[in-house]
Formats: sequence, C-alpha cells, structure tokens
Amino acid sequence: MSRFIWLCLLVIGLIAVLGHGAVQAQTAGFGALARIEGGAKLHDQARGVTLEMGLSQGVPWRLFTLDAPRRLVVDFREVDFAGLPLDFDRSEHAISVRTGTFRPGWSRMVVELAAPMAVAEAGLRVSPETGRAALRLQLVPTDAESFAKAAGAPRDPRWDLPAPAVIAGVKKPKGPLTVVIDPGHGGIDPGAERDGVNEKTLMLTLAKELTEELRRAGMDVVLTRTDDRFVSLEGRVAIAHEVRGDLFLSLHADALSEGQATGTAMHLLSRSASDEATALLAERHDRDELLSGVDLTGQDDVVASVLMDLARIETEPRAEALARGLLAAMTAENLALNRKPLRRGAFSVLKAADIPSVLIEVGFMSSPRDLANLRDAAWRARFVTAMREGILDWAQSDAARAPLVRQ
Repeated sequence: MSRFIWLCLLVIGLIAVLGHGAVQAQTAGFGALARIEGGAKLHDQARGVTLEMGLSQGVPWRLFTLDAPRRLVVDFREVDFAGLPLDFDRSEHAISVRTGTFRPGWSRMVVELAAPMAVAEAGLRVSPETGRAALRLQLVPTDAESFAKAAGAPRDPRWDLPAPAVIAGVKKPKGPLTVVIDPGHGGIDPGAERDGVNEKTLMLTLAKELTEELRRAGMDVVLTRTDDRFVSLEGRVAIAHEVRGDLFLSLHADALSEGQATGTAMHLLSRSASDEATALLAERHDRDELLSGVDLTGQDDVVASVLMDLARIETEPRAEALARGLLAAMTAENLALNRKPLRRGAFSVLKAADIPSVLIEVGFMSSPRDLANLRDAAWRARFVTAMREGILDWAQSDAARAPLVRQ
C-alpha cells in the first residue's frame, strides 16, 4: 500500500473515530466556520517540520503533497484562518504559507517546502466534552524520488471540479455573443497587493461592472467566478468551453518589483514570450496557480496537441484582431496604454484552442497612477465603455470575415 493511500485511510479513520462531531456536522450540512483556538504554529523539530493547530470544532479534512514546487496541501471544511498568529510560521524548512478559500465551503492551507518531506504523523483529535479539535502533522525528510512518487492530488467529487470533457462536433447555435469574463486570482490567491487592496478584489469589481455594460448591449456574459473563490486555470478554461463562449477575456492588474510599467496592455498566447517582461509575467501567473495547491503535472498527449495547434490556426488571428480592436477603442476613449500594448506569452489561461482569448493587464498596481485609476469608479466606467465598443466592432468584423475563413 502506497504512503499516499495509507495517509488517506488514516485521515478518514481519524475523522470517524476521533471526530464524531465533525461527521455529524457534515451530515447536517455544516455551514459555520471553525475558528483557530488554542494556538497554532509551524515549526522545525529535529530535522523535520511539525504543524500544530487548535480549532473551535472538528471539521472534515484531507491532506496531500504536490511536486514542482514541493508543497503540503491541507484542505478543511471549513476554517476561518483569521486567528492564525503573526508568528505562525517559525520553520526554516517552509518557504511560504498560504491560507484562504479554495472553493465555497472549503478552506486550504498550502505550505511550500524547502526540501522533500514525507508525512510521518497526521491526526485530528476532537474532545468529546468540548467539541474542540487539535490538528497535528509531522513531516520528516525524504529523498526527492520518493517525494515525487508519492505526490499528487487525489480525484474526489466531494472536493474537486469534474475533469473537463472534450466534446467533438458541437456547433454553437446562433444567438447573442457569449462573452466569458475571467476576474484574475481569487480565494487563496490574492494576486498583487498594494496599499491595502489586492488584485483579486479590484478585478472582481471591474468584471461585474463590465458584465452589466455588456449585458445592456445585448450580450450573454458568464463570469468564471462571482465571488472571492479560487478557480484553477484549467477550471477557468473549462467554464469557457462549457458555456461555448465566443471569446474569453481574463482581467489582471499586476505589480512589478522593478521597472515603471503603466497603462493597459493586451496579451495573446504564444509558445514563447515577445519580451522578458511578458515571460516573467506568465511565469508568475502560473506560479500563483502552483502555489495555491493545484497539480499541473498532467500534459496533453501528442494527438491532442496537434489538434489544438490546428484549431489555433483559425483562432489566433481572431484573438489578435480582438486585442487590436480593444486597444483601438481604448485609444478613442483616451485611456492610457502601455508603451508596448500588444504582447505575447505562454499564459495557461489563454490555452482554449477554439476560443479567441486575451489576457488584459488593465493597469499595474505598482504604478500610483494606475492604482488610483483602478480604484476610481469614473475611470472604470470609461474603461468598460471602451471594452463594449471594442467587442461590438470586433464581432461585426469577425462575422464578416467568417465566410472567407471557411473558404
């Protein structure tokens, strides 16, 4: 029996034997947040790492490890992490710790490890008198090969989104344009942060305002998230396919540690980046996904890769026309553009082969001017107006080009 399967059985057994209150809560439709009570710490012990955390009540939970980068992932239903002490992470073996909402009703803690570690002890003990719970995990050093072999996210319909299905030969019925808007980041992944605000909140606000504008113009709009939840990159693309979107717009507002980038920029998919800044940006967006505890080890097979490349022969020129149309509309609205407004990079969220997709850096939170614009309702109104006009112009031109493409 593998270490991973043994751990899953251990967790399930501990919930059943020691966490009777947690099982009752789940059966009754558990809704209240468990709180951090009785302290919490992540600290080095001998050559390993120990995680100890007190909870106000027992909750269902699970754990697993992921590789590249090496992470320990602990999911709960559900925990309010606001009570974690400021000095919670006292371990030199932990590079970083992230906590937050993974999906509605579920919370996640992700510990990025400095070296390969194996779980030697995992237990959640629930007091029968008070209902309070104590979580204890102990990790010990292991070799890289053993860590990689044991790593992997389990597939469980109670926790995970279903695997995206590939549907061949489905044609979208004629009707209103379906626009999929993707507010970047969310939940456990806040994105960029500056002056007390974060990217995930700013982009959700902008996405909702853009949604209202486009719906008033007669379009169907689908958001990949409507609240502060985590949605994987794969999940965002899957949503676009599920609703048979006509175009996919991913909204971001990054912050750069170096340089003075300002203004709006459009990013298109490419196997290689058009410049070093775009390469670093794509790497960061995908790394945020990794550090949020998502397993990206699966690779497309050769046949699927060839089919997607064929689909992109038609899709990529349409995506570029969309990006250029949006930039033209923003110029007409007198909105500031980046000095290099059209860029290309290997962004995972743009990999829907059959849907024109654009990642929009609305502005840069590291720029005081851009940050002020992003927080200004009047500026955002001008931005969504330009987006509406750009999309309408593109849709008209795209429809006119369609017969020529089919020939």
